[in-house]
Amino acid sequence: MRGKFITFEGADGSGKTTQIEKIKTYLEAKGHECLLTREPGGSKLGGKIREILLHYDGNVDSLCELLLYMADRAQHVQTVILPALNEGKTVLCDRYTDSSVAYQGYARGLDIERIIKLNEIATDNIEPDLTIVFDVETEVAMQRVGETKDRLEQEGIDFHKKLRYGYLELAKKFPQRIKVVNSNLGIEEVFEQVKKILDEKWLETQIKS
Repeated sequence: MRGKFITFEGADGSGKTTQIEKIKTYLEAKGHECLLTREPGGSKLGGKIREILLHYDGNVDSLCELLLYMADRAQHVQTVILPALNEGKTVLCDRYTDSSVAYQGYARGLDIERIIKLNEIATDNIEPDLTIVFDVETEVAMQRVGETKDRLEQEGIDFHKKLRYGYLELAKKFPQRIKVVNSNLGIEEVFEQVKKILDEKWLETQIKS
């Protein structure tokens, strides 16, 4: 039986990475074999692309940036995500297709329909079973990131407000797949929201069956 595919989205500083580790522990305690991965950089080749995307010190054209993410994603899906799903594992992915729509579409201003089509090609139409968006006030997120910022974290507040708006718009468009949690709260309060979503979505039913 094919495994479940859960993706996690949100601005840097939303507490996403901390929550994913807790989620992995929670699912494994319920008997799920989990693979934790990320974008960009979930594959060996992707690690090279991640370095360029986050730390290249020159100008990166928005379309070039988008296509680099797509190249990373194509390699990631074929060499990491799909094999794990076919083995029955639960794949937990820190960022996926919605990141491209939010960052390069809503925040950068590139054509969203074009991004969606490129995502379909790059992923071979592999879609998440569930996506959790960690929503946080833009000012709070930027404070949490701290002084050391990567190339995207260095973008101004307008960019990050558009990013947040993009994620919330995606959640409105795909309410069955995308669930939003209030990430302004403390770590345990956020985690309780996530556990409720997981259990209501499919975990308890799957375990009992």
